[in-house]
Amino acid sequence: MSNDPHEEGARKWFFPDGYLPEPNAEGNLKSHEALMLLNTGTQPARVQIDVYFEDRAPVKDLVIEVGAERVYCIHMDQPSQLNGLSIPPLTQYALRLVSDRKLIAQFGRLDASQPNLAYYCTMGYACD
Repeated sequence: MSNDPHEEGARKWFFPDGYLPEPNAEGNLKSHEALMLLNTGTQPARVQIDVYFEDRAPVKDLVIEVGAERVYCIHMDQPSQLNGLSIPPLTQYALRLVSDRKLIAQFGRLDASQPNLAYYCTMGYACD
């Protein structure tokens, strides 16, 4: 347990609605989903990510580090940011994050696959 007065947020976060949009080739905006992590504390946070799927076993224990007083953005269509995990477009998935320090987590989706693009951003369910 940390006594860092700058540490804010929660240690567990859940995002139940992952669904990568189809890639688009036109325009400046690229369809994607992203997980944004903010560590306001003065120590790095070690974050374990578990990915759950609708039709297959979960992939667990993907570990990343968020530096002290830093923001870290993970593009869900970039396997290099997910320890090599590739999530295909149009695949339903959910995320569980467990951190050794409190942090703030937010999830966003930009779907630019059609002219009336859609963007949404949400805070997850958080608990300690």
